[in-house]
Amino acid sequence: MNTAADTLLIIVSTTLSIFLIVAIIVLIYFIKILKQLRRITTHAESVAESVESAANTFEKAASPVAVLKIIGNIVDQASKMRKRKD
Repeated sequence: MNTAADTLLIIVSTTLSIFLIVAIIVLIYFIKILKQLRRITTHAESVAESVESAANTFEKAASPVAVLKIIGNIVDQASKMRKRKD
């Protein structure tokens, strides 16, 4: 081979090697970021399920409380009506 071809071969192989090393490093960081995103997503799903569970609990507790409040209001109204009649 002549000198120009050897020089071109060295430049191309060096460039390819550098590109390969940089690509491997970028891929490693990309995988780390994906793992962190997976962990964050799992935590967010857990928080959402917990909030949903709390909302369901409040919803179940609110129904009896609302009924008791309505009954209390009826009793108060009835006692006010009796006081007016007396």
